[in-house]
Amino acid sequence: MSYKVKYPPLLPVHTPLPQLCHKVCDVVYTSSMKGQTLLSRTDYEPLCGSPHDSDPSLKDHPLLQGVEETIGMERLLKKCKIKNQLMRECMAECLGVYVLILFGCGAVAQVTTSEDKKGQFLSINLGFALGVTFGVFVSRGVSGAHLNPAVSLSLCILGRHPWIKLPFYIFFQIFGAFLAAATVGLQYYDAIQAFGGGELTVTGPTATAGIFATYPADYLSVWGGIMDQVIGTAALLLCVLAIGDQRNGSLPDGLQPVLVGAAVLIIGISMGSNSGYAINPARDFGPRLFTFIAGWGVDVFKAGGGWWWVPIVAPCVGALLGTLIYELMIEVHHPLSPSELQTSCQEATEGKTELELEPDCEKAT
Repeated sequence: MSYKVKYPPLLPVHTPLPQLCHKVCDVVYTSSMKGQTLLSRTDYEPLCGSPHDSDPSLKDHPLLQGVEETIGMERLLKKCKIKNQLMRECMAECLGVYVLILFGCGAVAQVTTSEDKKGQFLSINLGFALGVTFGVFVSRGVSGAHLNPAVSLSLCILGRHPWIKLPFYIFFQIFGAFLAAATVGLQYYDAIQAFGGGELTVTGPTATAGIFATYPADYLSVWGGIMDQVIGTAALLLCVLAIGDQRNGSLPDGLQPVLVGAAVLIIGISMGSNSGYAINPARDFGPRLFTFIAGWGVDVFKAGGGWWWVPIVAPCVGALLGTLIYELMIEVHHPLSPSELQTSCQEATEGKTELELEPDCEKAT
């Protein structure tokens, strides 16, 4: 068999043509540059050796140097790979919440420091809604994209998430929110200083702590705030469970994060004026902790009559309430799938005669 190889004008004119084995290696190198690697370096080196072993003039060729750098980067990234599944899930939750708070609190910072000249309350709603959408896209393939301790708690109650993972998820969700708040604080540092007159205040006309955490309106009582958060988070869980319920209506996989963001948007539009619709303990406590450390002081925990615990406790209660309502009114009434029906009938037939079987089981048998 004969080979006709047409060499591109990449090699210098004085470079002698490599042998056939080097032709194969050149093809492999060139393919890897296009993201279509046919063989790994370890696969072809035992066959051909390094492409410049027999021809030192190829060692400094720009094409081969670029390939060497690409292979080196791939090896470095492989060394950074984390094999522990729980750690990977926690990192995904951290990054997902980071994206959520970065866009959400960033929108609040822009609206506040510009005195509503570069955005209004709807801008904040859109910022959090799109932040949730892209946060879900970032983390859903690894951790399921809870992004909310209240959601994680509800899934544990339903038996869809291991209880042992719950404290790790919550910690990294709060940590991601803290890091995002720190990023927004750094990005808007000059604007915050200018708006507050060089002072970091929690209340008053030039208060800037509300950029990061939620605080109640002047008219809102603690009990009213609790009800506000319970109802808002219950509505969130109703929507999230409905979106994820395949037996209630199949949705394209890529559409689900968009609809979750839409649910957050409508909650913000309809329930945001009382206290800023935290509906997420990590979204509120992580940034609040940042403001405490960054100079706003202990007032972030005293303002609103000690409001800080309400966005932590009430969303968890609301999430459980929303989960219970959806389960009792919708999900438990779905007809069993064929596989579930077969499993149920097998359990029912243990210790029962054929005359005692339920009609559905008789049909299945």
